[in-house]
Amino acid sequence: MSVVLIRSIMLYILVIFAVRLMGKRQLGELQPSELVITILVSNIATLPIEDVNIPIIVGVTPILALVCFEVMVSWLNLKLPRLRKLISGSPKIIVRNGCIERDILRELRFSADDLLMALRSKDIFDLSEVQYAIVETTGSVSVMKKPSEDTPTRSDMNLSAECSDPPVLIISDGRFIPQAMESLKLSRGVVEMLLEKQKMSTHDVFIMTADTAGNCFIADKQGTPPKIVNLRLKNDKS
Repeated sequence: MSVVLIRSIMLYILVIFAVRLMGKRQLGELQPSELVITILVSNIATLPIEDVNIPIIVGVTPILALVCFEVMVSWLNLKLPRLRKLISGSPKIIVRNGCIERDILRELRFSADDLLMALRSKDIFDLSEVQYAIVETTGSVSVMKKPSEDTPTRSDMNLSAECSDPPVLIISDGRFIPQAMESLKLSRGVVEMLLEKQKMSTHDVFIMTADTAGNCFIADKQGTPPKIVNLRLKNDKS
């Protein structure tokens, strides 16, 4: 039993390393070659776990070989566009200028229901809103709405807006996150002083975020309504 446990942990670590080496992608975003490698790696990893008579090196070697092969193929894809098109294919336009490309749908074996489902995943329930729709090489569908149906932006409405980075998590479950504090040039003393004015301590905080303007979101561990305050202690809201 201990042998199986040790093998499982070793192969678990190895598979995590292999997947991280191939890059950060969700399952639905994998290229065909990446999906094949992922399936093969998972199947090979189970062999030494199921049969303790198989040397663990028999599982480790092909996994490393497949990952190295995938990394090499990815590098070649960057250098050779024709090879990339051969392995991964190319995007296909299924709606052009508002018109459905039936021949392309048949080629991709996309039914009308598949098309509508893909559009609904983009919060589009009416085909008349679509200007272009493209099936990417990963199988996902990218959609461009008609200008008349698209959501207006601030520039369309001639409204100015300041550019700012999103808030970052500075306290998680009562613990400071040093990297986030450094990125905002915040000191623990300043944050603790702010919490003290809110009659809270660091240990009371479940989540606290802050942005470059000093706006903070504070949620405590008791589940009371979150507080939105400013490090300058102005315009506080509860």
